[in-house]
Amino acid sequence: MKTMSFMAMKPFCRILIHRRSSAFFCFPSPKCHPTSFTSDLPNFRLNFDHNRKFHSYSSRLLGFRCVIDRTQKTICAPNSSWGQSRVFSSTCNIDGAGRWVYATACVSNVRNYSTSVETRVNDKNFERIYVQGGMNAKPLVVERIDKDENIGRVEESRVEVDGENLNFKDLNGAEALSVGKEESEIEREAWKLLRDSIVTYCGSPVGTVAANDPGDKQPLNYDQVFIRDFVPSALAFLLRGEGEIVRNFLLHTLQLQSWEKTVDCYSPGQGLMPASFKVRTVPLDENKSEEVLDPDFGESAIGRVAPVDSGLWWIILLRAYGKITGDYALQERVDVQTGIKLILNLCLSDGFDMFPSLLVTDGSCMIDRRMGIHGHPLEIQALFYSALRCSREMLPVDEGSKNLVRAINNRLSALSFHIREYYWVDMKKINEIYRYKTEEYSTEATNKFNIYPEQIPLWLMDWIPDKGGYLIGNLQPAHMDFRFFTLGNLWSIVSSLGTPKQNQAILNLIEAKWDDLVGHMPLKICYPALEYEEWRIITGSDPKNSPWSYHNGGSWPTLLWQFTLACIKMGRPELARKAVDSAEKRLQVDHWPEYYDTRNGKFIGKQSRLYQTWTIAGFLTSKMLLENPEMASLLFWEEDYELLEICVCALSKSGRKKCSRGAAKSQILV
Repeated sequence: MKTMSFMAMKPFCRILIHRRSSAFFCFPSPKCHPTSFTSDLPNFRLNFDHNRKFHSYSSRLLGFRCVIDRTQKTICAPNSSWGQSRVFSSTCNIDGAGRWVYATACVSNVRNYSTSVETRVNDKNFERIYVQGGMNAKPLVVERIDKDENIGRVEESRVEVDGENLNFKDLNGAEALSVGKEESEIEREAWKLLRDSIVTYCGSPVGTVAANDPGDKQPLNYDQVFIRDFVPSALAFLLRGEGEIVRNFLLHTLQLQSWEKTVDCYSPGQGLMPASFKVRTVPLDENKSEEVLDPDFGESAIGRVAPVDSGLWWIILLRAYGKITGDYALQERVDVQTGIKLILNLCLSDGFDMFPSLLVTDGSCMIDRRMGIHGHPLEIQALFYSALRCSREMLPVDEGSKNLVRAINNRLSALSFHIREYYWVDMKKINEIYRYKTEEYSTEATNKFNIYPEQIPLWLMDWIPDKGGYLIGNLQPAHMDFRFFTLGNLWSIVSSLGTPKQNQAILNLIEAKWDDLVGHMPLKICYPALEYEEWRIITGSDPKNSPWSYHNGGSWPTLLWQFTLACIKMGRPELARKAVDSAEKRLQVDHWPEYYDTRNGKFIGKQSRLYQTWTIAGFLTSKMLLENPEMASLLFWEEDYELLEICVCALSKSGRKKCSRGAAKSQILV
């Protein structure tokens, strides 16, 4: 998205917000005198100068308004239509010289959010956000101040500008990865295309569009910034030492959290992250305009399905940002900590489901159309497990979060056991299922989910290799989805959701079935494709998901970076290099398609967008990880053996038969 010309209009920016709590505080603009305030946020009030004359701009779409006086001094003021609000974005305008002037961020009383796991933020800490540089303001500098510490001793994470690239230094002065090698022609083109896809808001980069094909006359929602799509772009920027765009993205998407958009008068749960957002320019009177962030929570999506994976990816990216840049102050901010807890509360809330895996509807993740993945799809479980591990690292262990941390540990233990025990299939396990007894009514049943042996598909019996295995796509009562879903299996390796032995077996299977899962263009999103009557019934006769196309067995180059990360973790980078080399031969020639069709990935997808950003970013990230494998260790997790000591099935407490946790642990250590 190109930056608009400001010769005729003077825009200022704000985010579309509508939330529950109207408690807030605002910080002064660069020209204002600093306002003294304490950590008693609910009682903090703005000190308005009633002698000034203000001019307000209202909008039909906005949940709050920015009040601007004739001298362009900006403050935030409540709108009578406010119903729900938590965190607001910075407001900015442009002065007569065309320079961006950043005003303040408005943050609500985050301590009002109490849940069943008591996720209150630490009352001992609060944050002060201020602007430096007056009219030549740089992006916001954040300081975390502890009340118990000497005010003169302030911990700070700084971003230093060095030419075009940002050079991150942590508190000890350690520098992040520097780029010193000579780039190839395809890499130079990829970086140019990636930079051309950058979206700006208030003069600062906040993300990348999903696709930037100049010949596409109907972009639909491909001109928006998607949370899941931006992750490989963010990693590419981070590995290159350019983190400003990632920081801005994390903060602005956080400010869109729990926006009250509805489908048929029904609102999503608090803590939900949008699937995407778009920067819109709204014209005002007197040759002025404003930029607004308009989020999509699924109310405009095909099928009107809310995204489950967006919040999980946001947490994963937040951890990656801190690991690579050393800027841990971001994750310690009060609003960021609250955002993490809201996502976890949404995912950890009690319901009717009896399984530790997340129950979700069809189309709520990367496969965002009907493909028969409703229930407990592997992709969501792997991302959920990763998000829980990330959160446990980033949450402070204090009185306000101890119950949440305990809930995270219990869920991690239960989820890992559940997936490893019941989702895993190899030749041995399929033979066991083939001989299952059914209708077992007891706590000691072997066939706990009443799986009928007739469910084993004929293709699987011939396809499964003697060495190797994988995690199935879904598990529910009397139903096992035996399809191989690549993202879920790769991320199970990255997050150590699978055991070390299982993780190696997954790569063994991919190597053994290379022609089926990689072929001419890596990697198949799932295998095999739904065909004939099965396709008609399960997909609803979806023409875009026809056999071996799009989500139904299509090949997605963006999966390269996750495959590379998994291979590096398991000590098999040669597999990733083979896949990257295969992709490199075609991606530039084919203009970076979104996906490929046919069983072996020979053809560009029939409805594939060209210059797809996460295809470009996935390739760049894979190349950088292979060249600097030590950076990959910051992005994956090793086995957590402490979780194996926690038995959460509670069978022993009731006097029943103990679970097989000990047996599982002994298998892992083999």
